[in-house]
This record gives sequence, structure tokens and C-alpha cells, in this order.
Amino acid sequence: MPAPRTILLTGAAGGLGTLMRGLLPSYGYELRLLDMLPIEGEPDAITADLADTEALREAVRGVDAIVHLAGISLESTFDKILKANIEGTYNLYEAARAEGVRRIVFASSNHAVGYTPRPQGDDPLIPLDTPRRPDTFYGLSKCFGEDLAQLYADRHGTQTVSIRIGSCFPAPTTVRMLSVWMSPADCARLLHAALTADVTGHTVVYGSSANTRLWWDLAPARALGYEPQDDSEVFAAKLVAEQGELNPDDPAHANLGGAFCTEPPIWPY
Repeated sequence: MPAPRTILLTGAAGGLGTLMRGLLPSYGYELRLLDMLPIEGEPDAITADLADTEALREAVRGVDAIVHLAGISLESTFDKILKANIEGTYNLYEAARAEGVRRIVFASSNHAVGYTPRPQGDDPLIPLDTPRRPDTFYGLSKCFGEDLAQLYADRHGTQTVSIRIGSCFPAPTTVRMLSVWMSPADCARLLHAALTADVTGHTVVYGSSANTRLWWDLAPARALGYEPQDDSEVFAAKLVAEQGELNPDDPAHANLGGAFCTEPPIWPY
């Protein structure tokens, strides 16, 4: 697929959105920014809520593709998750359908399969077709987003790559993150691959760097043309010295979703 030129980046004021605002233009993209909050230094950014269907129609009009990062990124009440992550994602897909935008990259999450036991020892990597086991209302909303993408692919021909993102920060902050971390540079590489790969319908991939302690299978992401360059192991000695290795008897360490699988979820995760 030819590289899209103009990209709508939703959630552009958030942590991941801010990182991608700085990195995606190096791939030749012109970014149209949208967030419910004003973005300092970006006077042309669109300030609108995902509930504002008229503003969404205007925001997607004329773009070549969408990177959808907007929504609540941690656990919250079901009512808040419903409005922001479920209804908001539906509104975004409807606006894209109405305006003829065919390619969407959806920020899904590893928390869609959070109750999957994490690999230990010589266990195989978690495959893409592992049953979905959301660990929170947040994870549940990502399952909905993946199913919505499939529906729009089958019914309307919308092409979506759903990326089950691990933890994208400049550096991992916990021992768990050593397995699921994706560097900002690798995130930009994966988004670029998802925007340009020759895919049809709906494709799901895991998103992380090529970590020594990797828990899931990156082959589907690599099939898009993604070539991760980073490895969290350079941070391992310091984090393990401070926090110790993961304890499989600890509920916050037993499953892929980490502390999202505790009740209530424990932060930091």
C-alpha cells in the first residue's frame, strides 16, 4: 500500500500521542491532531470529544488514514469506559466510514488477553489466537474495539490493524514491563508498518520491542514489515535489583495483565 500522506492522530495530547507526534513525521506523514484537551504549541489541533460526531466527521474528512489512540488508558468505571472507549470508538469508525477513510490503526491492548497466564521457563510464547480474557473494563473495551474493527471490515471494507500494545514509555519502570515494553521508536516503526502494509480486512498483532524476556509472538507484526530495534534487557539489572524477579505466586505477577488482574487493580502496573 502506498504510504498515506495525511494521518488523523486521535488522543494526540496523551502520553503515547505526544511521543508519536514527535516521531511519525519523520516517516513523511502530515499529522492532523485531535484530542479533547488543547495541545500546547499546536494551534491547528482539533479540540473535540469523541462524543461529538459532527466534529469527528470534520476531523476525518480528507485524511488518508487514522491512528486511533484516544480514550481512557487505565481502568475506570464502566460508565466512563463505555462513553470514551466503546461509544467513542464506534463514533470514530462511523465517521471514517461516512467519509471514506479505509485504513485505521487501532490501539488495542495486551489487557484484552490479560488473564492469560504469563509464560514461565520454557513455555512457548503467547500466540495471537489465544482466547481473549480481558482483565478490566478497560481490557473489555479493547475486545469491543477489535470486534468493531472486524465488523466494519466485513460490512464496509474498512482495513484495520489492531495493535495489542504492551507498555510504551521511554524506559520500562517495572520488572513486568521488561517483557511487554515497546520503545517509542519501535512504536513508531510498528505504526508505520501498520499504515503501509498490504492488508485487507482486520489484522491483530502484538506490539512490543524485541525484548529478551518477551512473552508473546511478534511474528504477525513482523509479517507487516515491522522490524523492532530495541530490547528492554538494558534496563533489567537495575529493575531486578530494586524490585526482584517476578513471583508466580503473586496475583500481580501470575498473568499477562499483571496488576490489572488484581481486585482492585494495583498501580503502578
